[in-house]
Amino acid sequence: MKIDTKLLHEGYKPQKGEARQLPIYQSTTFAYDTSDEMGKLFDLESSGYFYTRLQNPTNDKVAEKICALEGGVAAMLTSSGQAANFYAIFNICEAGDHFIASSSIYGGTYNLFGVTMKKMGIECTFVDQTLPEEELAKYFKPNTKAVFGETITNPTVTVFDFEKFANLAHSHGVPLIVDNTFATPVNCRPFEWGADIVTHSTTKYMDGQGVGVGGCIVDSGNFDWTKYADKFPGLTTPDESYHGITYTEKFGKGAYITKATSQLMRDFGSIQSPQNAFYLNLGLETLHLRVKRHCDNALAVAEFLNSNDKIAWVHYAGLKTDKYYDMAQKYLPNGTCGVLCFAVKGGREASIRFMDSLKLASIATHVADAKTCLLHPASHTHRQLSEEQLIEAGISPDLIRFSCGIEDADDIIDDIRQALDKI
Repeated sequence: MKIDTKLLHEGYKPQKGEARQLPIYQSTTFAYDTSDEMGKLFDLESSGYFYTRLQNPTNDKVAEKICALEGGVAAMLTSSGQAANFYAIFNICEAGDHFIASSSIYGGTYNLFGVTMKKMGIECTFVDQTLPEEELAKYFKPNTKAVFGETITNPTVTVFDFEKFANLAHSHGVPLIVDNTFATPVNCRPFEWGADIVTHSTTKYMDGQGVGVGGCIVDSGNFDWTKYADKFPGLTTPDESYHGITYTEKFGKGAYITKATSQLMRDFGSIQSPQNAFYLNLGLETLHLRVKRHCDNALAVAEFLNSNDKIAWVHYAGLKTDKYYDMAQKYLPNGTCGVLCFAVKGGREASIRFMDSLKLASIATHVADAKTCLLHPASHTHRQLSEEQLIEAGISPDLIRFSCGIEDADDIIDDIRQALDKI
């Protein structure tokens, strides 16, 4: 099936007499006839459901759909995209380990990696993703366990060079983890370019309506953990909390997601609610239609801004004048996303006056849903970063992140025009 069809038919496949739409299993627990049946579930000796903190049928069917969209072997839902990124790293890192991340990532993820995980004894080195391969190679250490980046960075909307980072990661025996939130699998499938694990904030385009927070992790099954067994003891040595199970031996290509589910979700409990998973599934059914409209609108807005003399600069990889245009044509030939960034002449204060003058677009701590919204990263999502860290992340004080919804493009542009007229 093509991806447009998978969005509707993968995951939940009703049998005779079953509900045609995915049911919401709004239950904390599941019943069994005997103690032995339940015991086998706790020992990972059989599959099934016993407590929603670990797994839930609604969630699993939606995860299965996202897994099929990305072309992976296994997936799991989490309570948020932030939880997905934390689990993705923490599943293979522990105190004393190190990983590498692009400095151009979302501010919340930057803080998670650089502050919170540092307190857990895990070191992250942030790198300029535009550096040549030989320069980036210098940041790898003997205890490096992963490389992390975003397909399209938030909020600077630069395009990630998959092949460069996949080559780097694999030559050092570590997986490449990519947050594919902005592109979605409709516009980019990172596994086809060498990524090993993909994460999503399903809160964004996948949900599409801004109604449910959630995240997802998908494993390609391509990284050979056993080849680098000494680097990844959590997967390749016995887990005493499960009677000595070795995940790679017992679950093969499903080892990574099984460990994340049975160990991390068991202990941290960042499960997505079945209700939110149900909303997410509804959003996924129209993802292919919405993503195209988002991209068309964003390109129209970017072209308008690029020709307006009150605008200092515009970044959108769909513009032929953008420095990431060629890379976008390589990795995202069908379009990038509905998010662009720009600045109004006059600096930070002028940008804020412009934002406050908009009528259709709303100032919101959100991005990538059906309605146009925007924010000022230096004042909002990246407020916790120092001026030096903002510069390192490529975020100028005047940068506006603008997320084009699926309204009529002319209405979005008219709103921008009237706001600019007030400056």
